[in-house]
Amino acid sequence: MPHAPCDTLIHSAHLVVDRGRELPGGWIALTAGRVAAVGAADEPAPEAAERIDACGRLVTPGLINTHHHMYQNLTRAYAPAINGSLFDWLTALYPVWAQLDVDDIEISTYIAMIELLMGGCTTSSDHLYVHPRPGFVDAQVRAAREVGMRFVATRGSMTRSVEDGGLPPASVVQDHDAIMADAEAVIAAHHDPAPGAMIRIALAPCSPFSVSERIMVSSAELSARTGVRLHTHLAEDHDEDDYCAEVYGCRPAEYLERVGWAGERTWLAHFIYPSETEVARLGRAGVSATQCPSSNMMIGHGTMDALRWKELGMTVGLGCDGSASTDSASLWMETRNALLLGRLRNGPASMQARDALDLATRGSAACLGWEDEIGHLRPGACADLVVWETHPVALAGALTDPVEGWLRTGPARAWHTLVAGKALVRDGEPVAPALGEMLCAHRRSAERLQAAALG
Repeated sequence: MPHAPCDTLIHSAHLVVDRGRELPGGWIALTAGRVAAVGAADEPAPEAAERIDACGRLVTPGLINTHHHMYQNLTRAYAPAINGSLFDWLTALYPVWAQLDVDDIEISTYIAMIELLMGGCTTSSDHLYVHPRPGFVDAQVRAAREVGMRFVATRGSMTRSVEDGGLPPASVVQDHDAIMADAEAVIAAHHDPAPGAMIRIALAPCSPFSVSERIMVSSAELSARTGVRLHTHLAEDHDEDDYCAEVYGCRPAEYLERVGWAGERTWLAHFIYPSETEVARLGRAGVSATQCPSSNMMIGHGTMDALRWKELGMTVGLGCDGSASTDSASLWMETRNALLLGRLRNGPASMQARDALDLATRGSAACLGWEDEIGHLRPGACADLVVWETHPVALAGALTDPVEGWLRTGPARAWHTLVAGKALVRDGEPVAPALGEMLCAHRRSAERLQAAALG
């Protein structure tokens, strides 16, 4: 039976539909923002309003970013912070971020999303935990709608300043009632639980050393009532182990359980230093975790053993982390670095390119509770995909396996990035008429912030 006509047909591609299903020379039909059909090279394809010849390129599901701090692209490679430990790095940068305003947030979010799209990311979350002024999440949502990216905005928070034994200055923390009132407001204004949603909201108290136990408990209660997800940094540094022992009398994973976060709506950033028993226990409870390979290497304090955590029953996804810790935001690079770190840690037979791709697609989708619609290209999925391009010089000789070649050679870039069936990167360039203006505004914001901090 012939297929019904579609909006867009992408053909002549090595199509990765899902883990375990690939179609060499295949095609994919998109209609109304969804995958309508996929087919092998010898199967008749439908008529289409638009045809995109992938010219033998690799086509994958869009990569999914499950941990970021988009505002930090305003302080990339910030000299006073480049050589310290995690706590040193945060201490140097918090005074800079205390100067952020709503325009800074909207501009930095816009630029971050364009950068992510160019690296093959179609859905991103963002952990926005500094709120020196109101309206920051609203600004991020405006940017996401303008760019067209699928987005999970998190209402992050900090309540414990340096005066209360935390790290951040008092100017970037808020009290419990203000945080919870704004969390309720942004959920009501922006969270869309419907299939095919473009904007969802999660709650994201920053870390055990920057928020109170009360805000963790209240966030868990609001999550249970509204169904939004929960996100935080956990077990990222040995200093955090010492802090939790001194302040809470327990380990970070035990603290997570104590405040009611050990459930299927929770995903954790980093989770580098739990015991294997803790990984297995939280995995059984439904908690998932995000590895941020480049950031972990840049800061130099370790990285999770993603393969081992999966063996122990925990779902693992990928994130790029803040632009001031890794200084870039390419999910292709994170996927490649996850592959390299996995092999470095566990041997050359332990991890293949498809394992890393699985982390960046299916694993990340599960972290966001969205694995039914994104992270794969089965019929009915959201039409979020990437047509990849690597320069022929870099690909020369890579003849036998296009997925391995995609990560082993490179760098690869997104030739076309489609979100909900709409091309947001075309022929290697972002489809963003305001980009030049926004880059100029971004430079002005970065200069203002850094000049104020440096005196």
